[in-house]
Amino acid sequence: MKQRIITALILAPLVILGIFFLPLPWFILALGVVTLLGFWEWTQFVNDSSRYVALLPAVVVGGASFLLISPWTESLSQITGIHYVVLALGTLWWLYSSFLAITFPRSRRWWESSNPARHLFGLLTLLPFFWSVIFLRAEGIEGDFFHGAKLVMFVCFIVWAADSGAYFTGKSLGKHKMAPAVSPNKTIEGLIGGVIAAMVVGWLFADWFAIEFSSLGAMFITILLTVVISVLGDLVESMFKRVSGIKDSSNIIPGHGGILDRVDSLTAAFPVFALLYFLF
Repeated sequence: MKQRIITALILAPLVILGIFFLPLPWFILALGVVTLLGFWEWTQFVNDSSRYVALLPAVVVGGASFLLISPWTESLSQITGIHYVVLALGTLWWLYSSFLAITFPRSRRWWESSNPARHLFGLLTLLPFFWSVIFLRAEGIEGDFFHGAKLVMFVCFIVWAADSGAYFTGKSLGKHKMAPAVSPNKTIEGLIGGVIAAMVVGWLFADWFAIEFSSLGAMFITILLTVVISVLGDLVESMFKRVSGIKDSSNIIPGHGGILDRVDSLTAAFPVFALLYFLF
């Protein structure tokens, strides 16, 4: 626990400073490194001859995505059709993967023996996450450099609030399991507590960060859907780790495990939030 706290005290300020103060090209590079590390951890879920071979599809497809989506500031700040396609693919993936997690272990026979499916699942988990964070960070950047940073932090805050609210509510009131075969500690009561905590935190930070939604109702619906998917996203990674016999995705972060262990909820939350935010 001591190592976990020390690591958090060091990394959290660095992450926040990076989100707010890194120029967009450097922010893209930093997030790209984090995403590549996530793909490296994902190679444990794929049964290839080596982890380097398993990493190749992610490198090729990830590189190709830069040909489809221009990484320049003026292009990223204008949300177009291809941007919506990426966000919609990410959202649809998390809806489908959530179904797989909830119906586990019955669902494992549909994908467990398919290596192409495992590769595809990794791409759909991490690439929409990467681009959705970039889209939000670039939003309005030419007029207000910090506006996009506030959007990124807003998503982080509501997800962290939901995780904390779900933990404490589930521990004290939880009775009905969400997906006992995947994660026996997650309960429906915890999910409800997490949603309420996220609503309160989201309402406060939307006002503080001056984040505008079309209406109060649109804001709460966006938070609700983002948080529910984020909680299910945590279940999805737990499902893959359980099938692969892995406890932590790696030990790259002392006391916290791997990249995927830390961003599992966020990988699901960002595409969903970004799609709803830009649509409504």
